[in-house]
Amino acid sequence: MHPPGTPGFEQTAVNWLLDVVPPDYRLHGVLVRHPVALATLARHHLAACVEGARQGYRCARAELGSDLPPGGLVAVLSAYQTEGRRLVATARAVDLVSRALRGESFVPQLPGAAGRSRPAAGPADPQAAPGQPGPPDRHGPAGQPGSAGQPAAQRPAGTTRRGGAR
Repeated sequence: MHPPGTPGFEQTAVNWLLDVVPPDYRLHGVLVRHPVALATLARHHLAACVEGARQGYRCARAELGSDLPPGGLVAVLSAYQTEGRRLVATARAVDLVSRALRGESFVPQLPGAAGRSRPAAGPADPQAAPGQPGPPDRHGPAGQPGSAGQPAAQRPAGTTRRGGAR
């Protein structure tokens, strides 16, 4: 994808967003004509997918425990974790593209500076039994600092709203 603010950014953003959502979204010309609308639908779609992966992970033992051998259940839980992380990363990327389409500026940061102010991450699921995998990443787009609707003080360092001060 072309960087925000460069020629071709909007078109490459639309192409990428169309690859993120179900194929039938391509049938709606309004989404291609209005990339912000497409990004909004993509954000909602991915939020639902993340929640679906989390719900599937939470219910897998009860729903599949008697139908799968122990190794099969562990593999299913691992697949949920991997897919959950992929979905969360894609949701974060869609959020950034959405913000860029709305004109938000992103300021380059020094390497390693972004993670200094964040608290240390704990286990994926503090209630999981030792040695048991935790659920997919619990922080989805709605829980991310800088997601739509959060005040500027909660946005990640290095971003500004259009027309706003840093």
